[in-house]
Amino acid sequence: MRGNRVKEKLNKGEVAVAVGGHSNTSDTIDFLGPLGFDGIWLEGEHGSVSWGGIGDLSRACDLWGMASVARLHQNDPGVITRILDLGVNGIVVPHVSSRAEAERVVESAFFAPAGRRGIFSGRRAYGASDFHERANAETLVIVLIEEMQAVENLDEILSVDHIDVFFVAPGDLAQTMGMVGRHRDPEVEAVVEGAIRKIVASGRTPGALGYEDKLQHYHDLGVRFFLTNYNAWLEEAGRAYLDRVAAIRPG
Repeated sequence: MRGNRVKEKLNKGEVAVAVGGHSNTSDTIDFLGPLGFDGIWLEGEHGSVSWGGIGDLSRACDLWGMASVARLHQNDPGVITRILDLGVNGIVVPHVSSRAEAERVVESAFFAPAGRRGIFSGRRAYGASDFHERANAETLVIVLIEEMQAVENLDEILSVDHIDVFFVAPGDLAQTMGMVGRHRDPEVEAVVEGAIRKIVASGRTPGALGYEDKLQHYHDLGVRFFLTNYNAWLEEAGRAYLDRVAAIRPG
């Protein structure tokens, strides 16, 4: 048990930032570690994260004091329990659009009395006589609000305890609004911001994509958890470098 930097900062009302990208390897985590991010977003819904790799990925995060925040591919007790048993200390569950689905996440992620997670002592239990209590205290739970059904049912979803972050995800949300690929459309952004305001008004913590041009605005609305993606930084720097090469004058 090594704590959970993201959850600790959120509990203090501070901003926490997780970073992800195209590569889900321990070498990438080691490279990002010294930069000071609070957590690493391990992409298990759309990316290359495998069951066999979870142990090394979460250990790499532990070495740098970062939370290992894994997005799962489905809201299933077996999937949630297994990935926690293998060592991650944060989960992101997609397509949570009803109170029942939110309750299913909590029941799967926590031991009694908060939930019904199956009793097992994975690597985080080694040397910890109070593992079950500490696991309940340190496990980070994020649910994705990414469908109009979730927005319409948001009040009842927000009534479910033990969820740390309600992350309003614009990509799939735009799709359910009939705007595939238009996640920065003003109409989509208006729905995102409306959901954020409702989450804050309920006393819960919202999460959002950390667009650089939206950071201050989202923070002012009450967002305390941001996800950023380094792919865009690599692309921007790469193109800028090639532009400089192209500008070299002969002779």
